[in-house]
Amino acid sequence: MARKILVTHALPYANGPLHLGHIVESVQTDIWVRFQKMRGHDCLFCCADDAHGTPIMIRAQQEGITPQALIERSALEHQRDYRGFLIEFDHFHSTHSAENRRFTRELYEALRAAGFITRRAVRQAYDEQAQMFLPDRYVRGICPRCKSPDQYGDSCEICGSTYTPADLIDPVSTVSGTRPVWRESDHLFFKLGAFDAMLREYVAGHSLQAAVRAKLGEWFEAGLQDWDISRDAPYFGIEVPDAPGKYFYVWFDAPIGYIASFEAWRAAHGASFDEYWKSESASELYHFIGKDISYFHTLFWPAVLYGAGLRRPSAVFVHGFLTINGQKMSKSRGTFITAERYLQRLPPEPLRYYFAAKLGGGIEDIDFNLEDFVARTNADLVGKLVNIASRCAGFIERGGGRLAPALADTALYQEFSAAAEPIAALYEAREYAAAIREIMVLADRANRYLDQHKPWSLAKQPARADEVRAIATQGVNLFRVLVSYLAPVLPRLAQAAATFLGTSFADWSAVRTPLLDSPLAPYEPLATRLDPAAVASLVEPSATETTPATATVTATATATATATVAAACATVGIEDFAKLDLRVARVAEASTVEGSDKLLRLRLDLGGEQRTVFSGIRASYQPEQLLGRQVVLVANLAPRKMRFGVSEGMVLCASDPQSGAVYLVETAAGALPGMKIS
Repeated sequence: MARKILVTHALPYANGPLHLGHIVESVQTDIWVRFQKMRGHDCLFCCADDAHGTPIMIRAQQEGITPQALIERSALEHQRDYRGFLIEFDHFHSTHSAENRRFTRELYEALRAAGFITRRAVRQAYDEQAQMFLPDRYVRGICPRCKSPDQYGDSCEICGSTYTPADLIDPVSTVSGTRPVWRESDHLFFKLGAFDAMLREYVAGHSLQAAVRAKLGEWFEAGLQDWDISRDAPYFGIEVPDAPGKYFYVWFDAPIGYIASFEAWRAAHGASFDEYWKSESASELYHFIGKDISYFHTLFWPAVLYGAGLRRPSAVFVHGFLTINGQKMSKSRGTFITAERYLQRLPPEPLRYYFAAKLGGGIEDIDFNLEDFVARTNADLVGKLVNIASRCAGFIERGGGRLAPALADTALYQEFSAAAEPIAALYEAREYAAAIREIMVLADRANRYLDQHKPWSLAKQPARADEVRAIATQGVNLFRVLVSYLAPVLPRLAQAAATFLGTSFADWSAVRTPLLDSPLAPYEPLATRLDPAAVASLVEPSATETTPATATVTATATATATATVAAACATVGIEDFAKLDLRVARVAEASTVEGSDKLLRLRLDLGGEQRTVFSGIRASYQPEQLLGRQVVLVANLAPRKMRFGVSEGMVLCASDPQSGAVYLVETAAGALPGMKIS
């Protein structure tokens, strides 16, 4: 039964560029939305820039521009980077909009009418020279916890402590440079404690992850306090309608941006507001957010919605932070990677895949390890997934360019298509890493099928052409199933595969029926291997992103990541390279070597000639995984006598210096044993 679903993720703040931490959340959300649409559900994905607050004012002042100019520029940059990572919003908006002003005032007035707003005086920093109350971030001083100098009035960037400007040691106004005094100012408060019973019931349900529920228990134990929702002028935001000179705190109007973004979409499409937002709505509402802002979305936001007569979120999905090579992102280390920096160097889908392969349904942090990124995406996307299509396409093309009218192994296809529902359940639960593992198990199974049936050998026998076509048709259909399961993660690859196959990946259940007796378009490469040098360059600062003082620090920190690349780039003359006789070789036999835990004995077919090669790849491959693979052999290497026998050459491999993993270099479809590589 089709569901009506509205999905959002946290609003990116408009005072700076998107970084890979933002992209983790966007990719997680986008995958879930694309999956829901493939399942046939009416799923909307709305988002916006968070465009209000003191940091916007400070950044605009530093650049000598207006806050409006800053947020307009950020909006263009953010949407460009989201498009670059294939994030497909139904609508992207801004909290600095007519819709957000309207709904912020309407919700406030509804809360005030219901008795949930109160006023009282607060003690606040005041700049006598500038004659203005100071927002927290307009006061700087020494952190009262770690004693670090020049810290903001609300939190320390060194130790992470939070406090008030009154707690700072030697506070100074950033406006005039004078010491502030303390005066009282009337502020507006939201009575969060009035919703204690409702929130306890909400938190105890199935709307939140267990770890989030446990953390919120600390808030209930301490007692829910009134929440200050106003700030004094000057403040870039929405003015409180019944309090001149007062503005809504950014965290009051920012979540209302979800409603505003939906409203802008609704007005353009003639949809019903009540169907999605009224308290009795049967539709579903989900927020994807980071764990650092979970309490705003799981306590304040549900209470504001409930108090204003609107529906609460069906669930709030909280995720962890992103680390780079095991450490927090850091500008000084060169590991603060912006979305723009990544996209200038690398395609988006490998990172979408890598994040999916790491993300689960919990709030654990995930690590972006650069070497693992190269190894995993090259092995899975190129070595396993795309390899199936490339191995089969040539046989179909030589057989007339049309799939066979029947599969070679119906039971195997049914095994693949039957995985649709278990994998769907994993996507639904946001257990993407588990889904990827299941899909890659199937990819291994598909490659083993081709290795076992050896269409490249049968193709030498014209009388068995129909059998070769049926085997290749089987492989193409297994590839199609795998791409369907990966389409939410790899939308661009899926689109290219759809062109190749003459089909669509819009319907999750379409894999129940195989593609038979239909034409294939000429095969074009669907994925290419990642260049380790390009990946390593992600952590190398450009002249515009660092100062000379930090360049040395960053270069030292990234030396390990680039050392292998530098060694590989050492130049040789063309005469030296021409001395190598590189040949395509098919693995005809593979076995372990008694007395060695590192070696495998390979019997290689060079198209009429056979060679025995001992290769130290046992830690990375089982013998049965190698049968039928076409590898690259250094054919003119002097034979080497070993205690296990004579090795008559060397197969080329790539190796990971950190993990020790080894990856065979394989040839493209159409290359035949014995062909010279030049």
